[in-house]
Amino acid sequence: MTRAVRTLLLWCPDWPVVAAEIVDGVPATGPVAVLHANRVVACSISARADGIRRGLRKREAQSRCPGLRVVDHDPGRDARAFEPVLAAVEEVAAGVEVLRPGACALPVRGPARYFGGEAAAAERIVEQVAQSCAVESQVGIADGVFAAGLAARTGRIVPPGDTPRFLAGLPVTALGRPALTDLLRRLGIRTLGEFAALPGGDVLARFGFDAALAHRLAAGRDHRPLAVRRPPPDLAVTETYDEPLDRVDVAAFAARSLAERLHEGLAGHGLACTRLGIEAVTAHGQELHRVWRHDGLLTPAAIADRVRWQLDGWLRGGASRPGATAPAVARPTSGIIRLRLVPDGVLAQVGLQPGLWGEAGDERDRAHRAFSRVQGILGPEAVLTPVLGGGRSPADQVHLVPWGDERRPPRPAAPPWPGRLPTPAPAVVLPVPLPATVYDATGAVVGVSARLAVTAAPARLVIADGPAREIVGWAGPWPVDERWWDPAQARRQVRFQVCLADGAALLLALGGGRWTVEASYE
Repeated sequence: MTRAVRTLLLWCPDWPVVAAEIVDGVPATGPVAVLHANRVVACSISARADGIRRGLRKREAQSRCPGLRVVDHDPGRDARAFEPVLAAVEEVAAGVEVLRPGACALPVRGPARYFGGEAAAAERIVEQVAQSCAVESQVGIADGVFAAGLAARTGRIVPPGDTPRFLAGLPVTALGRPALTDLLRRLGIRTLGEFAALPGGDVLARFGFDAALAHRLAAGRDHRPLAVRRPPPDLAVTETYDEPLDRVDVAAFAARSLAERLHEGLAGHGLACTRLGIEAVTAHGQELHRVWRHDGLLTPAAIADRVRWQLDGWLRGGASRPGATAPAVARPTSGIIRLRLVPDGVLAQVGLQPGLWGEAGDERDRAHRAFSRVQGILGPEAVLTPVLGGGRSPADQVHLVPWGDERRPPRPAAPPWPGRLPTPAPAVVLPVPLPATVYDATGAVVGVSARLAVTAAPARLVIADGPAREIVGWAGPWPVDERWWDPAQARRQVRFQVCLADGAALLLALGGGRWTVEASYE
């Protein structure tokens, strides 16, 4: 067993809220919530006092705290604001590695020997960050990054060798893996100690490779498995640019192809990246370097995200919080002419095999390379892939994202949305609804009352200026009353499914006294 390295982890609580204050001037002392996919991902102390918690929907959060200030989640902003904190830590300690914006880690041995003990080193680093950046932080020290991160939540220093005992009483939710946590709790395993007591081979065979990594964490071992090693130099990828990159969007797009090259090179050796070094050289010879660490395996999209965040922090510079004594991190004096990605930590990519339908096989890789080439020529929006999500109308339930980006639905798809159309789903959703009119047997326009009563049975349909078409069957109405709190996006309408005499089946909507054709069933 590899002994876990004594690690110091610095954690800045509510960092997305603090970053919004640093970059956008949103006061963190008031009730503030950072939202992603319409759910709270971070909130200020004042907001928590009013009952705001992570995971709440925006509407529920605003009902609990009417004066809540809502801010959109922006990982680039978080990384850019964290750059001065990293610079402050590096002034008193070496070997800093970024875990995510708001948290960084380093081996504690050097600072402890220099400052006269682990407690003195922790106090000195917290003081340095507070004085230089006017940012509150907490430090945890334990054997391994995972345990140090949990210790940082309470500002605790776990004695050497006592990490398994410290972890044993914590709930399995501390693993940060919701699916695995839910499964373990249903099996009656509620603490990290109970999970760590299971045989490692059985965990790998029953739950898979990621659960085996989590099992190591629960046992207090290093967050990286034994296979982690420093890669040979030829695994790093470098790109030189004739024109200096001085815009974040241009640099991020250039970095995406570099991330693909790095991942393909590692995959060719049966390896995956767990720790990424990002190096850049500007036209004036300035050298920039940062290391990002990840608990799992870095996919091409994850590598590209971290490169984009870091480039955002470098090219835009870091802002200073009011009251900070240290100056803001300045932008480089010129654009980037060379970018290098170094897989600073790798492991053997076990537990993966080609899927029956090409999930991880050569066909998928060949298609991925082809799509990436098209994006390189025409831009990232040239290749889109659909992602199913929540919503009531067919147009809301499918979202197009650039190929290679995270395929996470913007809204959860379950439980079913009230007012959602029954199955089957339409085959073709019109990008722009067509104007239409529905008539009854007497020639009067069909309407719907406030109590959802149809004024008469639909008999004929006229689309735009086309001929009248006979309706032989219909179903509905299904009412929709959305975003009543936002006048600009509020929508009230009812929808009908109709079958025509010529065999066509359409989805109609009536809102504001006007009929439209939204989709067709084929």
